[in-house]
Amino acid sequence: MKLILPGGGGHLGTLLAGAFHAQGHEVVVLSRKPAHDAPWRVVAWDGETLGAWAAELEGADALVNLAGRSVNCRYTEANREAIFNSRLKSTRVLGEAAALAARPPRVWLQSSTATIYAHRYDAANDEATGFLGGSEPNLPGTWRFSYAVANAWEGVFNNLTLPRTRKVAMRTAIVLSPMRGQAFDILLMLVRLGLGGRAGDGRQYMSWIHDRDFVRAVEWLIAREELFGPVNLASPNPLPNAEFMRVLRKAAHIPVGLPAEKWMIEIGSFFLRTESELVLKSRRVAPGKLLASGFVFDFPTWPEAAKDLVARSR
Repeated sequence: MKLILPGGGGHLGTLLAGAFHAQGHEVVVLSRKPAHDAPWRVVAWDGETLGAWAAELEGADALVNLAGRSVNCRYTEANREAIFNSRLKSTRVLGEAAALAARPPRVWLQSSTATIYAHRYDAANDEATGFLGGSEPNLPGTWRFSYAVANAWEGVFNNLTLPRTRKVAMRTAIVLSPMRGQAFDILLMLVRLGLGGRAGDGRQYMSWIHDRDFVRAVEWLIAREELFGPVNLASPNPLPNAEFMRVLRKAAHIPVGLPAEKWMIEIGSFFLRTESELVLKSRRVAPGKLLASGFVFDFPTWPEAAKDLVARSR
């Protein structure tokens, strides 16, 4: 199988490229920084204009678009523009390349985000009944921006006319792996420093997916011809932040963790050059389509996932 990974040099791309390469598949990463010592091919592109890279789409079995500037930053005007443009422009130009291909990719898995769903505590958002965010009262401006990005991103993808390519929008929750510098590594560091208590009031739900289940879900989506449109990639068991952190402390054998009040998180986010939304927004997502199609999670609940990730982090 030939797999094309635009924007595949980051966390998720490294997970997928490594797994598919280990299985003997041909992996091609499209990158703005083509210097790469990985065992798979890395081809230069700018994420905006057609070029020689477009030939890689010919005869590809799967296109998994992961391109987009990280949202782990302050939402300054310049960063907002980069977040928008990197997602929308890359999706459009990939659509152009696929439309011109004599043998376009059989399936296109497009990155999206579980952040597209509304901030809520009462029920989980699945693909059929979930509420999309943006209309909740008294939303912070940064939250409205995140909703706008997610909706525009999916809008560009949905408007592409590619009759020979099955399209899937992956609404992915936070992917947890022991990779250095990523979300789980940071959370575990806080726990080990004694700072792993609840964030804010701790009621906000955390949707997550274990890295191995993320890779397996992508494999499943490539193989299952009946799956298309938005698909939630998340564990079937999201849980409130306070409980999430309690379980992580237990897995790490750290008995206590100091809580962080909302005002502390706002100050800390400012100095860390990120946004408090990443911690305080309630993301309660259910993988309805995956479960209905027969997908079985290796790590469906957080205690077993946390235990595995802590062990692997050593």
